Parts: sequence; C-alpha cells; structure tokens
Amino acid sequence: MMDQATTVRVALHNTAEGLALFGPQDKFLRLIEQETEAKIYTRDAELVIQGDAKETGRLKELFEVLLALIRNQYTLAERDVLYALELSRQHAVEQLLELFKGEIAVTYKGKPVRVKTIGQKQYVQAIRKKDIVFGIGPAGTGKTYIAVVLAVAALKENRVKRIVLTRPAVEAGESLGFLPGDLQEKVDPYLRPLYDALNDVLGPDQVAKSLERGLIEIAPLAYMRGRTLDDSFIILDEAQNTTPEQMKMFLTRLGFGSKMVITGDVTQIDLPRGKSSGLVEAERILRHIDEIGFITFAEQDVVRHSLVQKIIMAYQEDQEG
Repeated sequence: MMDQATTVRVALHNTAEGLALFGPQDKFLRLIEQETEAKIYTRDAELVIQGDAKETGRLKELFEVLLALIRNQYTLAERDVLYALELSRQHAVEQLLELFKGEIAVTYKGKPVRVKTIGQKQYVQAIRKKDIVFGIGPAGTGKTYIAVVLAVAALKENRVKRIVLTRPAVEAGESLGFLPGDLQEKVDPYLRPLYDALNDVLGPDQVAKSLERGLIEIAPLAYMRGRTLDDSFIILDEAQNTTPEQMKMFLTRLGFGSKMVITGDVTQIDLPRGKSSGLVEAERILRHIDEIGFITFAEQDVVRHSLVQKIIMAYQEDQEG
C-alpha cells in the first residue's frame, strides 16, 4: 500500500538560492525529477516537495545538503547533483558536506582543488598516511590528477626534494621504435596527461623551471632500473601496462623519505596477449601488507561528463552479460 501523500517544505533565503539549486534552465531539477515520483516546485521563498513520506524525507535531506553547499559559496555542477542523488539513495548524502570542507590544494590560477567523491577522499587519506598507495579504477576518477596535486603540495612544503613521474611506454597497438624524433620527443606523448596535471597546479612556467632544476623528473619506467629514490614523491601512471617484472623493479626503488602512488585501470590493459599485468599481480601479492594502501574507485567516482559514467557502466554490463 502506498504511503499517504506528504508535503514537506525547505526554506530558501532568496530567489538566487532557488536558481542555484535548480541549475541553468532548471537542469538540476530535471535530473532530480527523473529519479523520483514526487512533485517539486518553488512557492514564495520555499521549496515544496509532495509525494510519499519516505521519498519526500529523502529529497528534503538532499536539497538541504545542496543548499548548504550553495550557502558555502560552492557552485554546483551537474556532476555534484548526480553524485548527491547517488549518495541519497544510500542515505549517505550528509557525507557530501564533509567532502567539500577542505581543499587539498590551490591551482596556480587560485582555484581550490577539492575532492569530489568519497572514493577520492579515501585516496587522499591513504596517500597522506601510507608510503605506497595503489589507486585502481576507471578513467575519469581523478587518480592521476590527485596524486600529482598531492606530490606538488609535498614538494612545496619541503616534505620531499623532488617529484618523479613515470609511465610504462606501451602504446595501444604502436611500437615505440617507429615513433620519430629523439627520446624526449618519443616519450612525451605517453607522459602528456602528467604534464597536463602539473601545468594545471603549478602553471607551465613553473613546470618548465622545475624540470630544468631537476625538482620534477618525467621519465619512462625503464629509466628507473638500478636507482634508489630517496626523499621523492614517485607516481607510476597507467600501471596496468607494466609487466610483473617491471612492477617489482619499480616498487623496490622506494627509498627513505619517499612516497609512491601507483595508478591504473585493470580494464584497459594494452599489453601483448599472454602477458600478465604487473598491477593485477601486485594487487594479489601485496593486498595483505597493511602499510600498503589499495583504493578501488567505482563508476560513482567518475568526475567527468555524466555520459562517461554511463558508457563505463554499459561496457561493464556487456562484459558481465
């Protein structure tokens, strides 16, 4: 039997709050309405929600959390509303407020960098606490970007003396030998995402200076062999494309005063057939070591366009089907 229809109200301070809450052309409101049978509208200086008691209670909590963000000068994006909806289904929407409280860094343009999902928050906490952390999950979850942001923060605060960024040189379907140019030119296409994240946080001029002074080193994984990296923040990106031998070689480079973050997506392995992934193997072998952090991101942690999340889920369902 359906619950009695209930009406709940959420007070608004002014019309601007209602506009920010509903989004441009009521886009956010439409997203929320798609997910519910309840009716939502504004009347005078309040939001009115009509529907069954359970649903109106959930929506009231959702709108109150979104309003709290708006009142803290946070500009809502479609992604935030979708994530808030996701959390409200699990009755965990309150956790959103926690996420937006602290900024982990500020870009060179002065824009605060905040974690956007619970998965990202756990990742930041793990990196701050542990010397080796694996961030495993789909594209668009901010695995590499957040690692670079935290590496830059550690360098600025003199907690490390340099940043080392590396990726295995495995191009989907292409052999490195056939690329034109010297080593720097050959390597750059692989390392572009790492440069992009650095440029965003430090600015291109500062990145160029730091590379010249050796404060930041960007190199293919093969260049790590035979070195011990002390007082460094080392990021291995695209780790699903390492072989087990390369992964072991990399992990054993850890020196005193250093941190390592290994990121990868086990659904995007570009290794030749029959070669096993060093990332998959490392997760199996090292899971039980408490001092090593493993953070697994889910589709809900994707912070790109909402369509990206749907594409990932559709492919996943197809594989499982």
